[in-house]
Amino acid sequence: MQRRTFLGSSAVAAVAGASTAAAQSSSGAAGAIRRVLITSAEHRLAQVLADSLAETHEVRLTGLNPVESKHPFQQSDLGHEDPTDKLVEGIDAIVHVGEPLPNHDMHRQIDHLTRRTYNLLLAAAKAGVQKVVYLSTLELLTPYDAKFVVDEQWRPRPSLAGPSLPKHLGEYTCREFARVGKLPIVTLRLGKVVPAGEMSRGAFDPLWVAEEDVAQAVRLAITKGSEDTGSSLSRWTVLHISSGYGKARFDSSRAKRVLGYEPAHNG
Repeated sequence: MQRRTFLGSSAVAAVAGASTAAAQSSSGAAGAIRRVLITSAEHRLAQVLADSLAETHEVRLTGLNPVESKHPFQQSDLGHEDPTDKLVEGIDAIVHVGEPLPNHDMHRQIDHLTRRTYNLLLAAAKAGVQKVVYLSTLELLTPYDAKFVVDEQWRPRPSLAGPSLPKHLGEYTCREFARVGKLPIVTLRLGKVVPAGEMSRGAFDPLWVAEEDVAQAVRLAITKGSEDTGSSLSRWTVLHISSGYGKARFDSSRAKRVLGYEPAHNG
């Protein structure tokens, strides 16, 4: 298995074979998702998600560096070696926060969202992981005029500055993996994630979304389709997650319709 060959023919065949083997080893239907792996444990959002999901799931965190947490943690550089395979053993779902470290330059940010993401997804498919939730950013769409109603069908316009280009490449990695490798992936494009209390202070930013609302969306994305056979989620789904503020830059009507997402914080 050549993980270094990005979506090459041999890797695609390995993914397809692994997915088929995993399906054949089960009863034919996905079971309830209990064990969740959350990446980028160094970041506040990963810890917030872990606290939220731990109420209903068995949570494990992973990060590039050692992290102190009340939740089980396993350090991993998400390389192409066996440790990445072992990291996802027994995991039902992965929340790929996908945040590079603060000291990462653009080259390392891109590497993190492409090569390491690919390694993680390949290991997930091999292990029979039922679902991956990838956290992207609505900044991919901010170059459009603010007066336009931009939904999930609009083409991303990543910038060379800031996080949007690496996040876009991460989306591309997930999309191609989902379409070719048959690993169900939900991409949630988030606004600027802030603590709910911050939304009530100062001028409201139309891109803000509260951490608690992000946690709600992630939980719904994980459970929808595993416990609800009527889910309209496909193996590749993109949803916009914003606040409930009436003048939010991007609305979340599709997430509300597909997931039942109801943001509680509107500033």
